[in-house]
Amino acid sequence: MNLSRMSKLMIACSVLAAGAMCFSADDTVKPLVKGDNIVFFGDSITQGGSGANGYITLYTKAAQAAHADFNITTVNAGISGHKVPNLQARVDKDVISKKPTIVYIYIGINDVWHSEKGNGTSKEKYEAGLKELITKINAAGARVILCTPTVIGEKKAGANKLDAMLDEYSEISRKVAADTKTQLCDLRKAFQDYLKDNNPEDKEKGILTADKVHLNAAGNKMVAQMMLKAVGEDLK
Repeated sequence: MNLSRMSKLMIACSVLAAGAMCFSADDTVKPLVKGDNIVFFGDSITQGGSGANGYITLYTKAAQAAHADFNITTVNAGISGHKVPNLQARVDKDVISKKPTIVYIYIGINDVWHSEKGNGTSKEKYEAGLKELITKINAAGARVILCTPTVIGEKKAGANKLDAMLDEYSEISRKVAADTKTQLCDLRKAFQDYLKDNNPEDKEKGILTADKVHLNAAGNKMVAQMMLKAVGEDLK
């Protein structure tokens, strides 16, 4: 379903207001350059990002259209169900071997969600794992843009079952970004701000997600916009 003109406008305004959520530790945004090879590293949300309306598809089209002479390439390295320890196990094969220049790490949902079944990731392992990933990717010559996890339910004011834990893990991601001087793309804050203003019926899904977690068209558009803002681009 195509987004209405009003929905597009609201998302655009929300993303513009969230521009500060995509700055690096020194408050600068490094633009795309010729030959950039961009890897999107994550779970099923990322895996689905290469669909027709997926955020990786939207990002790629926008970046390539803006810089037709840059020969920009993108790689989808998302696998359903994965958590930070899974990313640690496959970073060499699925990321570093692709010789990226930029890597978006968009992870954390399953680290929290799977805790309901006793298979989550401890806060200590989550923090240490993110730091190890960033260190390895930086050592391979690529820069990281670290994303906070988005939502597990779209109700406002912390009403979703796992909101408190998801906020804790998002804060860990912010701390890791600050500690490692890594650029942060604060998707969680952007989603929370948008839902506060655009979910008057307090629905648990259907605003930015299809099922409380996985992105619908509006959610994909917002993530693409936020990630593009992180490199000084826009989704036209």
